Amino acid sequence: QLHLVESGGGLVQPGGSLRLSCAASDFTLDGYAIGWFRQAPGKEREFVAAISWSGGSTKYADFAKGRFTISRDNAKNTVYLQMNSLKPEDTAVYYCAARRGALTIVVTFYDYWGQGTQVTVSS
Repeated sequence: QLHLVESGGGLVQPGGSLRLSCAASDFTLDGYAIGWFRQAPGKEREFVAAISWSGGSTKYADFAKGRFTISRDNAKNTVYLQMNSLKPEDTAVYYCAARRGALTIVVTFYDYWGQGTQVTVSS
């Protein structure tokens, strides 16, 4: 089993920013597409953003376009999600996930998941 660890969540005011990190402790992320997903209480897990193994391709959910940026640093074995202009409706647990092959927005196509990090947007 491969382990992913998310960090960077917390409480932020509306309009604020957070940068989430996704790191692998026991394998290299090079060669894996990485996706960020989120799940709010009582809702299904939903796609946020994804990046190809090379970093050359990215996809975003409509709500993330223009506000969130996914990036990766394979030398640091870390993928980032920069979130700006945060809104209360962005409150959720954010998860990163990894898969071999092309990036995808489909939750079930990812093989390895982290434990999640809580993001709360509130004044």
